[in-house]
Amino acid sequence: MAKCDICGKGVSFGIKVSHSHRRSNRSWKPNIKRVKAVVSGTPCHLNACTRCLRSGKVERA
Repeated sequence: MAKCDICGKGVSFGIKVSHSHRRSNRSWKPNIKRVKAVVSGTPCHLNACTRCLRSGKVERA
């Protein structure tokens, strides 16, 4: 679900390291917004990350 329809940015995984250096798995989710955009002349809903919205890759309806 957390995937941008424009650039394909998705969840990335890594390791959380505490102060005592105990390691555990964690994930980073992109900031995804459901927006109404114009795709090939017709308005439709799509999931877009805020980076794509801010850089103008999405034409809002």
